[in-house]
Amino acid sequence: MILVTGATGHLGTAVLQTLLRKTEATQLAALVRDEHKAADLQAQGVSIRVGSYDDPASLEKAMQGIEKVLLISGGGEEDALQQHQNVVDAAKKAGVRCLAYTSRALKDPSTLANHLMVRHFQTEAYIQASGLSYLIFRNILYMDVLPLFTGPQVLETGINLPAGQGKVSFALRSEMGEAIANALLERDCDNRIYHFTGSEAYSFDDVAAALTAASGKQVAYTPAEPATFAARMQDRGVPALVIERTLGFMTDIEHGQEAEVSPDLAQMLGRQPTSLREGVKMLYKLQQKQ
Repeated sequence: MILVTGATGHLGTAVLQTLLRKTEATQLAALVRDEHKAADLQAQGVSIRVGSYDDPASLEKAMQGIEKVLLISGGGEEDALQQHQNVVDAAKKAGVRCLAYTSRALKDPSTLANHLMVRHFQTEAYIQASGLSYLIFRNILYMDVLPLFTGPQVLETGINLPAGQGKVSFALRSEMGEAIANALLERDCDNRIYHFTGSEAYSFDDVAAALTAASGKQVAYTPAEPATFAARMQDRGVPALVIERTLGFMTDIEHGQEAEVSPDLAQMLGRQPTSLREGVKMLYKLQQKQ
C-alpha cells in the first residue's frame, strides 16, 4: 500500500487523483488530521488514517501495513523539520519499505536568503541517514503562485517585484503531483533524487509578455527595490513574517536559485510540462489574444 500524507492539501490531492486513475483504491491510504475532510477519498475506497506530524504514536499506527510513504512537506511551520523527522522515525519503526519526500529544487542551499527552505535539505539528510530506501522529489516553485506574486490587478498595474532579472523554471503543481504518482507506481525505491522543473526558465519579463499575449493588454515588469516593496506590503497590513519570507523568495529568484531546468518532470509525465504561456491563460482565466 501507498500512504500519502497531507492528503487533503493541494499537492496531496493531485498525487491521489493520478494514483486513483492508475491503481486500485484498496492499495491507497491517506493520512489526514480531520477525517471529515477526507470523506470523498473514503467514498472512493481509500483507507483513511488519522494522524498528525506532531504525534509520533499516531504516525506509527497509521503506517501499519504500508509499503511506501509519501511525506509531503509540512509547509511554513517553524517546527517543520521536527515534524518531518517524526514521520521518518515512524516509518522506520513501522517497517515501511520506501519513503518518498517532496523537497525543493534550489541551486545552493548554503546561500539561500529564504532560510526556511534549508529545512528541506536537512530533511533529505535525515532520510538518507535513516537507512530507509527513498525517493526525493525536488520541486521547483509552483507556477500556481504567480497570481499571488503579481496581485489580482496585474493587467492594470503591471508586475512590480524585487526579483531583478532572475528566472524560474515554473511548473504546475498538478503536473508535479501527477509525476510524483507515476514515480511511486512505476519505480522501485532506488534512492533516487528527481528534479521536477519546467522545460524552460522564465524571467518576470517573460511572465509579463505571456500576460500581454493572453490578455491583449500591455503588461510590463518593473523591478522594484526591496525596501520599497516591503514598505508597500506593510502599508497593506501584510504581517512582518510574510514580508520577510516573500523578500526571501524574491532574493533567491534574483540570485538564480530557482533557474534549474531538468528533463525529469517531462520524463515522468511522458510529455512536455505546460508552458508559461498556456499556464498563464489557465491561472489568470484569460483567453488567448486572437
